[in-house]
Amino acid sequence: MAALGWLTPRRRSATARSVLAGEASAEAARKSSQELEELAHDAAPDAPDQEPEFPVLGDEKAAAFFDLDNTVMQGAALFHFGRGLYKRKFFETRDLARFAWQQAWFRLAGVEDPEHMQDARDSALSIVKGHRVAELMSIGEEIYDEYMAERIWPGTRALAQAHLDAGQKVWLVTAAPVEIATVIARRLGLTGALGTVAESVDGVYTGKLVGEPLHGPAKAEAVRALATAEGLDLSRCAAYSDSHNDIPMLSLVGHPYAINPDTKLRKHARTFEWRLRDYRTARKAAKVGIPAAAGVGAVAGGTAAAIALHRRRR
Repeated sequence: MAALGWLTPRRRSATARSVLAGEASAEAARKSSQELEELAHDAAPDAPDQEPEFPVLGDEKAAAFFDLDNTVMQGAALFHFGRGLYKRKFFETRDLARFAWQQAWFRLAGVEDPEHMQDARDSALSIVKGHRVAELMSIGEEIYDEYMAERIWPGTRALAQAHLDAGQKVWLVTAAPVEIATVIARRLGLTGALGTVAESVDGVYTGKLVGEPLHGPAKAEAVRALATAEGLDLSRCAAYSDSHNDIPMLSLVGHPYAINPDTKLRKHARTFEWRLRDYRTARKAAKVGIPAAAGVGAVAGGTAAAIALHRRRR
């Protein structure tokens, strides 16, 4: 990732930081997907006579956006990455204990706690500071095989594959570092990943972020920017998440899904008649209505972000 030393995120409003994080993540995701191009069914959709066939075959204006932690994969990607780095002596035992506590909280609470996420982010940034981006990408490949591959939810993987089989692009959208997310997306055969972008200079991590973590509203900004740049119609797109923190992203699209939802998201999904899937108990959750037609004005709302993204790429 090229150096972006002119950025001063702390001086920006929360909204501006979300837009900045979204733009940076969208730019990184598009780059990674271009590189990728160069180089079972635990929960099938409900009976076709009860709802329109989806995804729609050959709809080039549609795509799918998947949250990662507890949606595509059991647990937090950053924790599993931390385990791999510890094994390679990147940090000490006390740091691993902190990662373990964060993971335990995530597994037991089933929600993304801002304080724990902040602590995990700061820990990860301090650990990778001074290391080369290429080194972490290479290690990420090994860590995926060691800790992550067996934790992919087969049901969610089948949903992603359905979009791919229909000729649609599929993106991970996660607060995890974009490098980790890109590795996971490639190994799953997905199009690419939107993730938190860490600043680097000459291929070396500085220990700072570009904008803010791709979390909550920042995810929605990233999806808006990417959809506009890709020429997508968000009302024809789908999004999948387990967390109420991702309601802004889910609300952008015409086909929102609550996957392994936390209590707040489950309630919201029932209120707005979103589809629901739960793979945690090896049971199919009952369908929750037909998804609301959301996000009609999302493309227009993301125009400014997309223009900025385009200008920066030129």
